[in-house]
Amino acid sequence: MEGDKYWQQFLDETATFNNIVLGHLLPSSWWVTLPHFLQTWLRNYMGGTLLYFISGFLWCFYIYYLKHNVYVPKDAIPSNRAMLLQIYVAMKAMPWYTLLPTVSEYMIENGWTKCYTSVSEVGWFAYIMYMAIYLVIVEFGIYWMHRELHDIKPLYKHLHATHHIYNKQNTLSPFAGLAFHPLDGILQAVPHVIALFLVPIHFRSHIGLLFLEAVWTANIHDCIHANLWPIMGAGYHTIHHTTYKHNYGHYTIWMDWMLGTLRDPEDDSCQKVQKVH
Repeated sequence: MEGDKYWQQFLDETATFNNIVLGHLLPSSWWVTLPHFLQTWLRNYMGGTLLYFISGFLWCFYIYYLKHNVYVPKDAIPSNRAMLLQIYVAMKAMPWYTLLPTVSEYMIENGWTKCYTSVSEVGWFAYIMYMAIYLVIVEFGIYWMHRELHDIKPLYKHLHATHHIYNKQNTLSPFAGLAFHPLDGILQAVPHVIALFLVPIHFRSHIGLLFLEAVWTANIHDCIHANLWPIMGAGYHTIHHTTYKHNYGHYTIWMDWMLGTLRDPEDDSCQKVQKVH
């Protein structure tokens, strides 16, 4: 009974999230009669879509208009047509992408994972340590998932090639961040869910990190090299889109550095200067 009471806390929390998001976006008659699982999926779908458009539009407005020619040369700005195509691909996949956090919440609500509801259950030191381990697992998993999507030719041809049509600076934009084949996008986010079974993780932190992916992927497709070592920023990821065999990592360069797949944008810049001279 105590266990049932504990897992009920997760159910109550997700129901609260559903009420907050759906209650502000839709008439109650449209969603209150839906089963809890479908309410959660609808909340994730609408939240993910809003996050994609808000982050994409704000970032494009800033770098292409407010800072026109400061960060991105005029001839490297993607066309409106290219960005609309990226939005179209992302929107086709969004209903499927948002199934993943919905399923992970279902597993958490049923007590199948190591999730906990409050930091007070473990303390701040343990929270930080568990979060660090969780992020290492995610970094390791996404690196290998991404690399195999390149190395296993049928996976590349039928899944990952959808994303790699954006292979030049003037075809990459923040809207390309979620322009994947649906299964490709899900596979690259699956390490977030696998980690739930391996390390205790705070529930809201897990959900927050999953949705942070939308913001992070927008950032790493803007082609602007921020040079914040050891962050795997857009400078590194632009090289990935042009060479197809470097910089598979997600948040950091560590996996690529350890496994010999790292290519530094600074080295690329030096080589270009040498060729000019």
